Amino acid sequence: MADLFDDVEPPRVPLAERMRPTTLAEVAGQRHLLGPGKPLRLAFESGKLHSMILWGPPGVGKTTLARLMAQAFDAEFIALSAVFSGVKDIREAVAHAQTEKARGRHTILFVDEVHRFNKAQQDAFLPYVEQGVVTLIGATTENPSFEVNSALLSRAAVYVLEPLDDEAQGELFERARLLACPQLEFAPAARERMIGFADGDARRLMNLIEQVQVAAETAGVVTVTPEFVDEALSTRLRRFDKGGEAFYDQISALHKSVRGSNPDAALYWLCRMLDGGADALYLGRRLIRMATEDIGLADPRALEIALNACATYERLGSPEGELALAEATVFLACAAKSNAVYKAYNAARKHVAQDVSRPVPLHLRNAPTRLMKELGHGKAYRYAHDEPEAYAAGENYLPDGMKAPGWYRPTQYGLEARIAAKLEHLRELDNQAATRVPKDASRDAD
Repeated sequence: MADLFDDVEPPRVPLAERMRPTTLAEVAGQRHLLGPGKPLRLAFESGKLHSMILWGPPGVGKTTLARLMAQAFDAEFIALSAVFSGVKDIREAVAHAQTEKARGRHTILFVDEVHRFNKAQQDAFLPYVEQGVVTLIGATTENPSFEVNSALLSRAAVYVLEPLDDEAQGELFERARLLACPQLEFAPAARERMIGFADGDARRLMNLIEQVQVAAETAGVVTVTPEFVDEALSTRLRRFDKGGEAFYDQISALHKSVRGSNPDAALYWLCRMLDGGADALYLGRRLIRMATEDIGLADPRALEIALNACATYERLGSPEGELALAEATVFLACAAKSNAVYKAYNAARKHVAQDVSRPVPLHLRNAPTRLMKELGHGKAYRYAHDEPEAYAAGENYLPDGMKAPGWYRPTQYGLEARIAAKLEHLRELDNQAATRVPKDASRDAD
């Protein structure tokens, strides 16, 4: 009887898999690790296998390097995914590795997304790594310092892989085009557009080429233009994880660009994050933080503008409301900068946390009852509005026995320059009062 599925065409192997390098020379990019005399090149050439963590974004060759290492050292290769595997899978892999070791063959245990294993699962590797039963190669897109146990980190070298640059992606593009669609011609601008969409991810670049190839065959197109690429790839996703390393790197770059008074750079990172899918109101909250931390009283309008930008976005939504965030970003970047309030607040908090609980001086206490007045609450308090220049020169507002800390030190930038001048004038009035009246004399006289 004929098999009903005899005529079914077997599924095609994805281009990304067909393009997977089989030799070290075919690996695109990562020259800082694979170039002559560089760390991973030396590891391949030395013949000495060691455990390692490969840290980098998706599609930069982490799995490929692990497979090539197994090939170079003639080692058994076992691959686990931390997304789908547990301690049971680890034990089975180790049991297989022990069997191979008894036969005289070493095992490389490759763990993809190793950061997704919890502490207990990561600890399960340790004895077998220490005993030499397996050489662990972990791959992660997250910072190992935060996501991988320190005990495991101490037993593995960490290699940082970088997104593929345009040159490396260009080389990959030509090799993939010749393999997958040699009949197609790509306009230079179309090629650049696809490389830009790939965003340094080799696997994504291969998938884009396949999508364009299918679209071109369907439409009968032989020359691919930028416009055709846009039609074929109607949606794209940037390399952006809302809870991952790239997210925090980009918000850090935005904050530092504002602090550095570079409006163009600040706008770039704002747009990068919006393009990547960041919550616009989260970005608005970060702008509010920048207004208070890095501008403060040098230009109090910054906080008002940042708050108004968030309110405007809430009213208009996207995309109209994003312009308000852009306006606030540019204003903050161009505003006078001061972290004097930020530093003063941190110093005051630190002091309060470490100091004893000092009582409020009697003259500053409230006295709503007769008894409290008889106890001296509020006695000899000087009402500032009744004093010359509305300032009670020489008055003390700190707890008794506490020296003036001088936490707030206004800068000479923006409005703070005027604040500094005013405070200097008030200090001079204090000094004059101190020379005229002995300390607490008027209070003691009552």
